[in-house]
Amino acid sequence: MRMPLQYPLHLTFKLVALAPQVYVRDAHGNTVAYIKQKLFKLKESVTVFGDERQTQPLYHINADRVIDFSARYRFTDEVGRELGSVKRRGMRSLWRAHYDIYERDNVVMTIREENAWTKVIDNVVGEIPVIGWFTGYFLNPTYLVSRADGALAMRLRKKPAFLESQFDIERVASLTEDEERRALLSLMMFLLLERARG
Repeated sequence: MRMPLQYPLHLTFKLVALAPQVYVRDAHGNTVAYIKQKLFKLKESVTVFGDERQTQPLYHINADRVIDFSARYRFTDEVGRELGSVKRRGMRSLWRAHYDIYERDNVVMTIREENAWTKVIDNVVGEIPVIGWFTGYFLNPTYLVSRADGALAMRLRKKPAFLESQFDIERVASLTEDEERRALLSLMMFLLLERARG
């Protein structure tokens, strides 16, 4: 993800792939990031590439502990410079997705679900045979990235799709390059974690 980016960004998860794969494309359809998550790792480690052939590693996301509900995921660039981190906010996240985004040890942004009921209904209906296959068409949550003062910075919306998950990211406020990068890496890790939760 080289800045500046052309919004909205389109994220696609391949649901039929054994290992989760995320494609991030800009408004013109150009690939700006690609992630193929490794399976069976006790300590989460994700590399964000600039291309689908995985020849240009851009960022690394590493958990600070072995699989744990409260793990913190740190971001570094290709030369090892720390960019920030993201962490699920404890028990509050069982009901509504809520993550804190850090710069060093300070919470600078949050990711939260706009409407918790959408996820609850999606999970319940998703368990019904056959009908559950189609929840992706009519239950599409929205997630908000807000600054520490509550001001909205980005919006992530799930789009109707079948056999894959699609999301759009809109930037709704001006951000520094570091803020934008930190928010986008947080959203990518957030989606990987929430996908694993179901």
